[in-house]
Order: sequence, then structure tokens, then C-alpha cells
Amino acid sequence: MLDLACGAGRHALAAAMLGAEVTAVDRDPSRLAIGRDAARDLGLSITWLEWDLTGAEPPLGTFDTLLLFNYLDRDRLARMLQHLRPGGVLLMETFLEDQREFDWGPTSAAHLLRRGELASLVAPLRILHGREVLEPANGNRWSAVASIVAHKL
Repeated sequence: MLDLACGAGRHALAAAMLGAEVTAVDRDPSRLAIGRDAARDLGLSITWLEWDLTGAEPPLGTFDTLLLFNYLDRDRLARMLQHLRPGGVLLMETFLEDQREFDWGPTSAAHLLRRGELASLVAPLRILHGREVLEPANGNRWSAVASIVAHKL
């Protein structure tokens, strides 16, 4: 399993706790250190890689599952999807343009999805499930997000 833009590894840690072999990638060494410490404390083995997704790509290989949460780079998404093996599954969730109304999260159009856009961005993957929702997040804050589960044929 590959977790791109993993931050402190919340999803990588959860997957490893369920028995997945995980490679977690992020550009921020301080966030990766938090994830490494948490994995060590939980007795989990995760491969942590520091890499800026906008730079030259290391030889990561392909994976059965690709996680991409709270990150959007339209120009590089097709390249990221190449890390998914045939038969593999993408789990992706990121913010919608509606997020601007809540005074937190990304505000740039480059980092916000238009309604209905995510499905076209992950083509030609076959969509198994998709949603666009407004949901509670972190106490009294709200998130406007689009999520997708898609299969690479």
C-alpha cells in the first residue's frame, strides 16, 4: 500500500494496524518523524520516505492500494496513478471548492475540486464508490469533500 502526501501518517498507521505493508511518502520531515514515532510506539513497520511530490520521482514501484487524502495536484495525478498495479484500488478524498466557506483548509482553486470533477480526474479507473459531502470535522468545524474508491483494470 502506498500513502502519498501522508503527513503524519494517520492513514498509513491505520492500514498497518490492519496488517497492510505500507510505504508512506511526504515532503515534510517533521510530519514524517511524528509518524515514525507513532509507528514505533505501536510496534508497526512502515517504510517512511521523504519526497516532495512536485519533484523528481524516486523509484517507488507499484502497489495494490494507493491512498491519496487531502492532496490535489491535477497535473501529476496521472503519474501518481501509475503506482497502482492492474487490479489495484485507489482511495482518494480531498476538499471541494465549497470548503472556502468554512474559513479553514485550502483556498486556492489549484487545491480544491469542482463538484463532479473527481471522477473525470481518475479516469480510466472504474469507480466503485464516490461521494461529495458536507460533514463534521474536528469538533465544530465542517469539511466539504469528495471521495472516491476506484479500481484499475
